[in-house]
Amino acid sequence: MDDAPFHSEVADGREARAVWARCDDGVRIRLVQMARGQRGSVLILTGRTEYAEKYARVAPRLEAMGLGCLVVDFRGQGLSDRLMDDPRPGHVESFADYQHDVRAALGVMDKLSMPKPLFVLAHSMGGCIALRALTSGLLRPEAAVFSAPMWGILLPLLQRPAAWGVSLAARALSQGHRLTPGVGGRESYPAATEFDDNVLTTDRESFDWMRAQVTAVPDLALGAPTLAWLNAALRETRALRRLPSPDLSALTLLGSREKVVDPAAIEERMARWPNGDLEVFPGAEHEILMEAPATRARAFELVATRFGASATKEISG
Repeated sequence: MDDAPFHSEVADGREARAVWARCDDGVRIRLVQMARGQRGSVLILTGRTEYAEKYARVAPRLEAMGLGCLVVDFRGQGLSDRLMDDPRPGHVESFADYQHDVRAALGVMDKLSMPKPLFVLAHSMGGCIALRALTSGLLRPEAAVFSAPMWGILLPLLQRPAAWGVSLAARALSQGHRLTPGVGGRESYPAATEFDDNVLTTDRESFDWMRAQVTAVPDLALGAPTLAWLNAALRETRALRRLPSPDLSALTLLGSREKVVDPAAIEERMARWPNGDLEVFPGAEHEILMEAPATRARAFELVATRFGASATKEISG
């Protein structure tokens, strides 16, 4: 494993070990060990546009629980290989490709001798990727926590046929590299959006922190998704909807003002998840772990309970 860069200057000065990993399909991704602990390890599966430095305020919370963590920069974002000549659009041909990244991350956790049991913390797109890995058996954690998981994309009813039709046509005409209309341009969302108009968080300090990160380190920034990404996401969320929920201790955190992923898909999934719980935070938006301080505090209490009880059981048994 070769060392990779980590920008502590935009991560509240936090030090971390970043490494490159070559996936089994040849794509190079960045993985960052941001916390160390003896009671277990958390694999953090990030959302679309995200990067390890954004979890600099999550890592200390996990460390306080006695848990280490490894953060994945998924292919096409963060400092991992971008998949087109133009690095700014969010692009992937198939969501199955993200499973190569999960497999590589598990290999790095072994090489770093990160202690077991394994836990999973997955946000937004990472929740979609995690659900696939859980149902296939690639991931076998002790417990999982999902933050606004992308088990459906929130689209107005009348726009859903258009999203399918346009994205399918774009792929058929070799135009999948084009940006999805109506969801932004090449600029990062926090950089291009005013706080009062954002759909990520009600906490101005957290929003300004995200904006400052991508402004200071433009290589971390990612713009709107391509039509190929949109089509791949629609296909994957539809396929996952048909699968049973894993028999696994799971908690899902959801804001009552969610405007990015589909709350109905989350509610339906958690209603049929054995040993699964859904916690809705009044007034919160998409980024539960970067929300107002009271929301964050409650969310991490629930994370600690979900991971702490399981970790104690595993170690004592």
